[in-house]
Amino acid sequence: MFQWLKRYMPRGLYGRAALILILPVVTLQLVVSVVFVQRHFEDVSSQMSREMAREVNLALSQPVLAPALEIELSDPSKMTPGAADSRRWYDFSGLVVTRTLRRHIPGLEQVALPDDYDVRLLVRRADGLREVRFARSRASPTNAHQLFVNMMIFGVVMTLIAFLYLRNQLRPITRLAEAAEAFGRGRHVPYSPSGAVEVRAAGNAFLDMRNRIERQIEQRTMMLSGVSHDLRTPLTRLRLSLSMLDDEDRVPMERDVDDMQQLIDAFLDFARSDSQAGQAEPTDALDLVRTVVEDAQRSGRPVTLGECAGEGEVALRPAAMRRAVENLVGNAVRYGTRCEVSVRLSERSLRIRVEDDGPGIPPEQREDALKPFVRLDPSRNQDKGSGVGLGLAIAADIARAHGGVLRLGESDTLGGLRADIVIAR
Repeated sequence: MFQWLKRYMPRGLYGRAALILILPVVTLQLVVSVVFVQRHFEDVSSQMSREMAREVNLALSQPVLAPALEIELSDPSKMTPGAADSRRWYDFSGLVVTRTLRRHIPGLEQVALPDDYDVRLLVRRADGLREVRFARSRASPTNAHQLFVNMMIFGVVMTLIAFLYLRNQLRPITRLAEAAEAFGRGRHVPYSPSGAVEVRAAGNAFLDMRNRIERQIEQRTMMLSGVSHDLRTPLTRLRLSLSMLDDEDRVPMERDVDDMQQLIDAFLDFARSDSQAGQAEPTDALDLVRTVVEDAQRSGRPVTLGECAGEGEVALRPAAMRRAVENLVGNAVRYGTRCEVSVRLSERSLRIRVEDDGPGIPPEQREDALKPFVRLDPSRNQDKGSGVGLGLAIAADIARAHGGVLRLGESDTLGGLRADIVIAR
């Protein structure tokens, strides 16, 4: 039932915290102001004005008592009969004073409240018009606005102090979020837990998790290095043994050994997780993609460079991103006859698109195509090349390491597969 309200709420932690802090303070001040004005100033002003109305009636009936009542009686000089009542627009207590005096002073024709010091009345009696003047402080409480001024000043000051304390409590949460986001994108940001006990507990849990993941990656890399050495040794012995056979028997067996070597290399490259290697650095994405296309063209591959929009640098691992684009280009030329690469760089994201004119991938199989060691038949089978189903998986892994994603679709221009690497800036 509150879904419509979410569109107008702040999205950031600081904005929501400020709203939670300021909204009750402002609401309380408004409620207190309205209640106090209505229940106190209005009642007090009405009571004081009634007493003053009795004194005015007494002074008009017995003018000799006017000096003792501190009321000035004179002929009309500044007030004009028939003119409307006057007051300053922000003088709300003046409304109560005017209403009460008119109710209790017979013949009152005009009430003038020019300032905070004087009240002027124009009263018609049997002997003619009389101008009555007395102090404003006798008809309503003085300096009523000071309450609101003090309340606003102290409310703002206390809100600022509370927000400073609240910001100190929110800062560790934002630092934890930044460290977690950076680690999710493959960057190691120095972080030390601070703040409240619960925030420290979450920070220590994050550090433990990050350390376990880093140790696991390091142990896996060391293990795979040993596996690589152990597998290459018997393959080398096989090559030496095959070299002693006749050509008729040796050639097909050497081809099988080469395929085994490529399979092992591809598996080790993927399992070694090169996407996490190195530090991200400002990189000209357009220049990187242009270099990949030129290298492919020098190798005789049918690759062209399409639209290149935008300019600037993006934080990338150049070697890993180059490998991802090369894998996509390799898949495109393996299953199609043409490949086109384009780049679009905006203020919010980087998009590298690789398209081909091959058979493409059906929508229901695109998610499976990003999994390791998956070869789709019949559109992308092993007869088309020596791949082992790791090209798209490696590219997707590299995109995720940069905080992005690899999306597969259908090319609108070439009709085959469209692979987009999208990375937020």
